[in-house]
Amino acid sequence: MNSIFVTVDPEVMSGAPVFKGTRVMLQTLIDHIEAGITLDDFMDGFPSVSREQIHSFLSESVQHAKQLVGL
Repeated sequence: MNSIFVTVDPEVMSGAPVFKGTRVMLQTLIDHIEAGITLDDFMDGFPSVSREQIHSFLSESVQHAKQLVGL
């Protein structure tokens, strides 16, 4: 799963998907969202992740979910 904004490399964070150019796992963003933490607060804690990267990941996730349910 390598894209413009996300990468998987067995030598970075044991192969967990991360935002490209960082060591911030996608799961970290998901955990923050589930905990009700705002995107601005997430970005304050992880300044190496851009708003564009976050929006791209969330948009791709929504599109994938729509495909799963046939929308």
